[in-house]
Amino acid sequence: MSHVSDLQLQDLPGVEPYMISKLKRAGIQSVTDLAVSTPVELIAGDYADNSPIEADIETVFQLVTKAKKALMDFGVLDKEFCSGEQILEKRSQLVRFTTGSKDLDTLLKGGAESQALTEIIGEFGSGKSQLCHTLCVTANNTNQQRNVGGQKLVGNGNYINIIFIDTENTFRPERVHQIAEARGLDHEEIMKKIFVCRIHNSAQLEAVIKNLGKYIEQYEARLVIIDSIISLHRAEYSGRETLAERQQRLNIMLHKLVRLAEIYNVAVVYTNQVQSQPGVPFGTVDPTRAAGGNIIAHASTYRIFLRKAGRNRIAIMLDSPHHAYGQVKFTIGESGVQDVEVEKVSSSNNESGW
Repeated sequence: MSHVSDLQLQDLPGVEPYMISKLKRAGIQSVTDLAVSTPVELIAGDYADNSPIEADIETVFQLVTKAKKALMDFGVLDKEFCSGEQILEKRSQLVRFTTGSKDLDTLLKGGAESQALTEIIGEFGSGKSQLCHTLCVTANNTNQQRNVGGQKLVGNGNYINIIFIDTENTFRPERVHQIAEARGLDHEEIMKKIFVCRIHNSAQLEAVIKNLGKYIEQYEARLVIIDSIISLHRAEYSGRETLAERQQRLNIMLHKLVRLAEIYNVAVVYTNQVQSQPGVPFGTVDPTRAAGGNIIAHASTYRIFLRKAGRNRIAIMLDSPHHAYGQVKFTIGESGVQDVEVEKVSSSNNESGW
């Protein structure tokens, strides 16, 4: 069965060898890389330390358009005009990965969704990283039949591969081991399926996301987790004078993630930090808001805000084109994210808890 990775730059109509050489010097190795790029990015060539394409904007625009058309013809991207029936048929291929909490899954209509970007927002200690660790385990724990990349996966015996991009040094294999063991799953097999990429600066993060299509193919990943999406850019572009450049770099990364999620039918889940609003009068409204401004807000398909509620956590659906606005309560225990009622039963059986 043919795969999107079989498409080569030389297969594009009217693309001369000299232009292919320029594209490869600019870091474009495949039709997918070209399709998820923007003409301005290719001409500038300053993102992720890539060389400029050295061509006029019209030529580069035509190249990107040809790449997108090739993916449309291949069936991995929607055509310019599709009927509602065709879009519904494509959405039937979606995969949803359970969060470990039935109540949270209900809010998400089944869990983290493929072909979409799910943003998890919250202050420190709100459970963002705990949710990421739990997803590493629960994504492999389903009794439903799933269609992933043309292959049907059934039950617990089929473990999927996960890419975990760690920008805050939060990934703890011991925690994944604990969650898997508490849920009665094979922790050794699950650990083999998680591919962790530790990131140390914003340029490295941009480079990894630029080449993420290659890594998704290499590791056959079905879920991509980024914890967190903005921490490095927020630290390195701290002044108001650097805000425009920071937002543009974030915009390019998120644009790629949107396209990659659609092309490869993967679920992308990333965490986001919060920032204070000093001008808000005390006690009137919540003084915190998601970092990253409108760039992240517009790119994210689903936005979930986590709040502390004593030992429990509250998940609020901030934005979605599909879900009803609402909130649910969950907690975090030895088995990771779980329902509050489950935690009460566990506490009564084991007073020490997690």
